[in-house]
Amino acid sequence: MKPFKFKQFTVNQDQCAMKIGTDGVLLGAWTNLEPNTFAILDIGAGTGVLGLMLAQRSNAEVIDAIEIDDDAYEQCVDNFEHSPWGDRLFCYHASLEEFADEIDDDYDVIICNPPFYAEDYKTENDSRDLARFQDAMPFNHLLESVSILLSPEGTFNVIIPFNEEEKFIALAKNVLLFPNKICRVKGNTETDVKRSMLTFSFRESEITIEELIIETKRHQYTQDYINLTKDFYLKM
Repeated sequence: MKPFKFKQFTVNQDQCAMKIGTDGVLLGAWTNLEPNTFAILDIGAGTGVLGLMLAQRSNAEVIDAIEIDDDAYEQCVDNFEHSPWGDRLFCYHASLEEFADEIDDDYDVIICNPPFYAEDYKTENDSRDLARFQDAMPFNHLLESVSILLSPEGTFNVIIPFNEEEKFIALAKNVLLFPNKICRVKGNTETDVKRSMLTFSFRESEITIEELIIETKRHQYTQDYINLTKDFYLKM
């Protein structure tokens, strides 16, 4: 498995069940970062790609990640150490519940590309399953922990299947997190909406809704997609 080369950093992914994919890169590029963002948390880091993208995009002094899988944790640490921002990046080897219980700090920005595949698709590969299946990180547990770890003015950014959007927003409301911005992602103009990227905060506001289309035809990318990802992908 070859390393994945971005413009300013390289990600090794041979030990990770979940490889670099469009979802993570979209979320890392789309998430809004204020100039005064100090502390960022990536939940379920995998390769560490989200932490690396946000390190490239910000001057945040604290960029933490948590990863429960042993191999993925080691790979994430390695990717962080070999990046230009190693002094700002740190990965914890812990479950989300442990982390939320033990950490006293809060974060200005929390980001998560959570596992979301239904039970029925289990394979023989445990670590791939752990990365892929929602039972590794049920949405309600994720949101409860986020509500503990997020600063009063902070934002939580997540990418989920579009068909989970309503349910996720309802669950978030239970912990007083409200959607402020939604971006619905389509592969091309003809296909259905596949993913939703959402920004939540403790503030109720009018929701900004946008749509992102990735391709006009196979490997012909839309200008919106190019603009969003060009700081990262080598060929954009």
